[in-house]
Amino acid sequence: MASCPQATLHCRKTTLGVVHRAARAKMAAELHPRSGKLIGLSNSNRTAQRNQPVQEFNHGLVLSREPLRDRDVFTVCIDKKVNSWSGSIEIGVTALDPAGLEFPSSATGLKGGSWIVSGCSVLKDGRSVLEEYGHDLDQLGEGDHVGIQRNGKGELHLWVNGQDCGTAASGLPSRLWAVVDLYGKCTQVTVVSCEPPPEMDGEEDEEVEDEIVSTQAVSIMADACLSSSSNSSPAGNSGGVAGLGVAAGGMTTNDALLFHEKCGTLIKLSNNNKTAERRRPLDEFNNGVVMTNRPLRNNEMFEIRIDKLVDKWSGSIEIGVTTHNPNNLDYPATMTNLRSGTIMMSGCGILTNGKGTRREYCEFSLDELQEGDHIGLMRKASGALHFYINGIDQGVAANQTPGVVYGVVDLYGMAVKVTIVHNHNHSDRLRRNNAIMRALSPDVGRPRPALSLTPEPDIPDRLLFHLNCGQKAAIISDGRTALRPHATDDFNHGVVLSNRPLHSNEVFQVRIDKMVDKWAGSIEIGVTTHNPAYLQLPSTMTNLRSGTWMMTGNGVMHNGTTILDEYGHNLDRLKAGDTVGVVRKEDGSLHFFVNGVPQGPAAWNVPPSVYAVVDLYGQAAQATIMDDMADLPPLPDDSSEGPTAMSPGSPCSVSGATAANDLRFHQLHGTNAVITNGGRTALRQNCRSEFNDAIVISNRCLRDGELFEIVIQKMVDRWSGSIEAGVTAIRPEELEFPNTMTDIDYDTWMLSGTAIMQDGNTMRNNYGCDLDSLTTGSRIGMMRTATGDLHYFINGLDQGVACTGLPPEVYAVIDLYGQCVQVSITSSSGPLDNSLCTSNITEKSFPIQSPVAGVAHRLHSKHGKNVVLLGDGCQALRVDGYAHGIVFSAKELKTDEVFEVKINKVDDRWSGSLHVGLTTLQPPDLPSCPLSGLSPSLTQLRSKVTWVLAGSEVRRNGVLQRQNYSCSLDRLTVGNRVGVKRCSDDTMHILIDGEDMGPAATAVAKNVYAVLDLYGKVTAVSIVSSTLVEDSESVKAPSLSPDSCSEGEEDSTPVREVCPLRGSCLEAALVPTVMAFLENHGKNIQLSNQNLTAARVSSYNQGLLVTAQALPRQQLFQVCIDRLNPSWTSSLSLGVIGHSPDRLNFPSTACCLKRSVWLLQRDSVFHNSLKICENYGPNLDTCPEGTILGLLVDSSGCLHLFVNGMDQGVAAQDIPSPCYPLIDLYGQCEQVTIVTNHVSVVGGERGDMRCQGDMEKADMVDGIKESVCWTPPPEVNPNKTCEYQALCSRFKELLTLPDGYFNEDAKYNLCYCESCHKLRGDEAYYKRGEPPRDYALPFGWCRFALQIKTHCEVSNAFKKWHIAYHGTSVGSLRRILDHNQLLSAESSSIFSLSTVKTEGHGSYGEPEENSAPEREVPRVQLSPTMRYSGLEVFAPKVQFRDPRSLRCHQAQVGFQVCVRPGSYKVGPTSLGISEPLDPRFSNAEIEWITKEKGGTLLYGLLIRVE
Repeated sequence: MASCPQATLHCRKTTLGVVHRAARAKMAAELHPRSGKLIGLSNSNRTAQRNQPVQEFNHGLVLSREPLRDRDVFTVCIDKKVNSWSGSIEIGVTALDPAGLEFPSSATGLKGGSWIVSGCSVLKDGRSVLEEYGHDLDQLGEGDHVGIQRNGKGELHLWVNGQDCGTAASGLPSRLWAVVDLYGKCTQVTVVSCEPPPEMDGEEDEEVEDEIVSTQAVSIMADACLSSSSNSSPAGNSGGVAGLGVAAGGMTTNDALLFHEKCGTLIKLSNNNKTAERRRPLDEFNNGVVMTNRPLRNNEMFEIRIDKLVDKWSGSIEIGVTTHNPNNLDYPATMTNLRSGTIMMSGCGILTNGKGTRREYCEFSLDELQEGDHIGLMRKASGALHFYINGIDQGVAANQTPGVVYGVVDLYGMAVKVTIVHNHNHSDRLRRNNAIMRALSPDVGRPRPALSLTPEPDIPDRLLFHLNCGQKAAIISDGRTALRPHATDDFNHGVVLSNRPLHSNEVFQVRIDKMVDKWAGSIEIGVTTHNPAYLQLPSTMTNLRSGTWMMTGNGVMHNGTTILDEYGHNLDRLKAGDTVGVVRKEDGSLHFFVNGVPQGPAAWNVPPSVYAVVDLYGQAAQATIMDDMADLPPLPDDSSEGPTAMSPGSPCSVSGATAANDLRFHQLHGTNAVITNGGRTALRQNCRSEFNDAIVISNRCLRDGELFEIVIQKMVDRWSGSIEAGVTAIRPEELEFPNTMTDIDYDTWMLSGTAIMQDGNTMRNNYGCDLDSLTTGSRIGMMRTATGDLHYFINGLDQGVACTGLPPEVYAVIDLYGQCVQVSITSSSGPLDNSLCTSNITEKSFPIQSPVAGVAHRLHSKHGKNVVLLGDGCQALRVDGYAHGIVFSAKELKTDEVFEVKINKVDDRWSGSLHVGLTTLQPPDLPSCPLSGLSPSLTQLRSKVTWVLAGSEVRRNGVLQRQNYSCSLDRLTVGNRVGVKRCSDDTMHILIDGEDMGPAATAVAKNVYAVLDLYGKVTAVSIVSSTLVEDSESVKAPSLSPDSCSEGEEDSTPVREVCPLRGSCLEAALVPTVMAFLENHGKNIQLSNQNLTAARVSSYNQGLLVTAQALPRQQLFQVCIDRLNPSWTSSLSLGVIGHSPDRLNFPSTACCLKRSVWLLQRDSVFHNSLKICENYGPNLDTCPEGTILGLLVDSSGCLHLFVNGMDQGVAAQDIPSPCYPLIDLYGQCEQVTIVTNHVSVVGGERGDMRCQGDMEKADMVDGIKESVCWTPPPEVNPNKTCEYQALCSRFKELLTLPDGYFNEDAKYNLCYCESCHKLRGDEAYYKRGEPPRDYALPFGWCRFALQIKTHCEVSNAFKKWHIAYHGTSVGSLRRILDHNQLLSAESSSIFSLSTVKTEGHGSYGEPEENSAPEREVPRVQLSPTMRYSGLEVFAPKVQFRDPRSLRCHQAQVGFQVCVRPGSYKVGPTSLGISEPLDPRFSNAEIEWITKEKGGTLLYGLLIRVE
């Protein structure tokens, strides 16, 4: 009988093989007659063409005429492509029959069993399942062949030009049609074949044999398992294997589960292959993969024990299953690198084929397990995969696990040694982890009364504190009060929980009875799933990594990780008598209360049975439960520390006006969207694998005339398409969120690209803006007017009516689609334009007009040298030139006081117009008139911090802050009025003809003067505003100017009151807090020099430092970079942390800190690991040894970075107090020292007795910028060891140019790399010449100053010349320098074969009048920006080897030149480029042409190295 099954099997194999070969008739290589609505078929249905290819990019779906047969490759040839669109051909298979299919617009819209290859991604039913697969289809060209195949194993394969790209998906059904989408650029394809690939023909029999043997073996195994395991325990090992004595393949009945002999390169097996250990664990962290010696059976437990860990690496053990046979597998370094057939548990998440599919699968994290812990897994008979930790089932990790899988363990990072456990009696482990197990499932098997630690209360359901509390806590007053008896000795171990779970909608509220002022931090409150009877209470509740939600400070943490920043009122600022509360509502949402005021939803999907938690941390010493809190009664009056003792900022009532801007994102949103930052920020998770399902909607309807504005904070270049915005009348609670909002077919209006769409249909094309062209930092706003019109605003500019007839109640909608990943609601959201709504006219929109009864505004007697004041200081007249027309208000502006002028006279001979703004510059401090030292224009005023509107651009100290803020001031003429005011929220507002343009700048200082610049065509203005009613002296803000306490001021200067803060400021400045590093630090740090010096002594990370002392406001903390190690990349980062470092558990790097941390890293600012600002200050990675870096928190709570004494401006706001400086000695930076003798800042004077916190960037350094005269300015590179400048210098030396051509003084050589120009504070653009003309600084280049001829140096004419750039080749440099003259493109190359006219003699000077030219001067191309002149067509790249590093680089060269006005012609680019190259210069005027002899002067040699 034993031979019968084999004989039968052989017969079936042979018969099937014959039938298979006989059935290999070729399938018809044709397309189905039903197709997408834009498709036209021809050539006997073999060729498909998308109609209207330039106007439409989709609706180009075609399917095969017949279902595919196994191993047949359905191949098409790409016939035609267009360049109008992004994206291209997409191909795949679908189980949908084309005969009854409603064709979607694109292949990715196919559902119901569809697999599509798009670009280099594989999508199943529209969702990404595999990234970076095969060949990028978007890169294929005309004539390329692409095919799709389902092989006999049910796997999907892509074929490109005859090459198999490997398995794209598995588990495909047998009946499938090929799908081709003529999408985007692809407009025509032709089917070329539908047959097996040639190399497979000879292998058919072998493949069929393997397939049949495999199928039969699996069938026998399955039958045996089913027959033997019906009465067995699923967790048992023996129950699943009995009766397998007849299993195929010689598999024995008792083959134990061991590790396979073939394993990772560093693995050593022992203990009869039950133990695996990674060699060299302190030197290597990967190559530790081991697999089981056979596949796992259904319901068989594969369990291991962790035997050994090392505390060197991050990450730890990973475990899972794979379909790969270990005999045939080329083991990867880590199992998560395997991109097929693998499911792994890593940390607390699940990764499928190396991609995260579940981020928080279970409450345990594998990275936190210890030696002795057990990890197991089991594939159930249903196909469900379960993981077990110390015997606890963590639930279903994956539903459809393949039938044949091997167990796999990755000894990664900290994990060094494991052993397979065959005895599954878990009693030891259960006893060891009893508390954790019970706490994880408090509702399963409630404790018997005998085990309860809670005394039976008088009222059975009364909410009290549980008697099991923290080590340093105590429960008194019959369970109503909790306290830390020794609060001045210990700051933690004060956790208390409620005695029972909270009911739905039951409010748990406590009053703070007592506080101590010794510690930082305060009370924390929340909920947890852990039963207090079995919980081993942690030192602080935020250390608990499972089932816990806590409000701490003003953020919310879930399982120790911050999920909301700036959520509500800061608990650290509460006082005795204040109350805090928490409630879990029926819908699973969690809400917190502060003094009875709801703070809004903090979390969702909170399980029903949760206990209330209070952490008496830091300052909080005692708290009492307030009974009967369901209706939130007012605070008790019997407290001696009642309402009068509340903190100033504590809300005490919900009544009153709504907040100025209560617009937020709704808690309901698309599946891939995440709402953070208290509802102000929305982001799309998995942004590189998911491009849709990220719709967010406003929390309420928009009011008439109300602007809903967001700013784009993050984008990726992975996808085509971008953000879509609009409104909908559908309530969020009634909306079933689709993939994209344009899929909604009712009550929805959206802007997509340039198309206005209503209910999913395009109703208008070419609207005034294109959302797909917006970049990071762009702002988008929507507003419904009272008449039902929808307006869009881009960067504050109204784009006009998009559509009409909107219903009265609509919600704002944002679709984070494609490239757009993260947005935040701006402060500009709210009521916008009163002309567009029905609200009453307000004083904000139309300020009081002057003259009125009262004191009229006046201009200060100090002003620009070309200004004359008339009419008792009410009028200003510019009498000469186009500049030097700056005037100031006579007094500091009060809050909300409007300073307004009317334009009286213009001179159209000049370009440019009036500039207006605010400045911290004190006019009384200026020297007597005429002020020849005052900047010629307001945009160049740098001696103090100045905010200015010039044209439509807002600048701070000359640095561009906003573009397109309002209508351009350049358009104003006689009779127009312009005003400026500083509002109570520290914003600057500009008013044009009485209309408030909204906030132009934020964080404006309190003591500011209005400042105007009668620039360009505006020559005369008069004041039309008056002062507000005088405030009482007690309310008036004191002036902190340097001379506020001085005596003997000029009689004309108004007398100001003495600064009451002066004494304290001076005391703080003269006696600063002595700072030193805390003894608690990263494990690779060694302190010395009385804890003033810190060095990293090993590796490249684990170098975190915090100061022992908090940083006082207005005190500058500075460190010096002592030592760099070029062996590493990156460098230090620094910032502040808002809680006590005593409770800080130092991670490997600062970017892992996610609670109350502000970090400066490279040239970006991060808050709790989320980037909030880019391009801030210099790149810290490029700071050389000797650089002094400083941190300062000013009196307004703003964080400043100082580099070598130079303030880089505000990096972040709302820094809490106290805060502690934080430094991460990472990568190259190995040692720093605290600077104790405060280095004087650049431009500072010893006699300046101001408080340090009042210093701004402009107080300490005059803006270093291009000189307005023609000679090279005496600028010094602040980065004296710039490696990029040194590299450019070495390339210059390789050119062997004579030294006589260059200026001998090296200080005139300037590097414009990112770090150097930011350290100098360069602007991107400057004006030069008469009339002034813009030019761009050559960022990315290095300039070497040329020697100027003597006759040029004494000529004043060149002071009025313009600046331009000329790109050239390396071979032309010597000829240009020899002749001191630029050469045309045709004659520039020394290798040119064209005839060049003979150059004449003589200097490059002015030609004599009436003299005939000796020769034809070449036609020379110039540009005001190096972005054009530096194109490779003008400046070809050459390759060279750096003699120092021996690395190869590419270099370009060019010239910076002076150009005489009128000697050149401005015109469009001659290259036919359509895309803008420089935002300041349009392509219609980016190229200057000159033929005039003597019209240019060589100014500097420019070099760029890549």
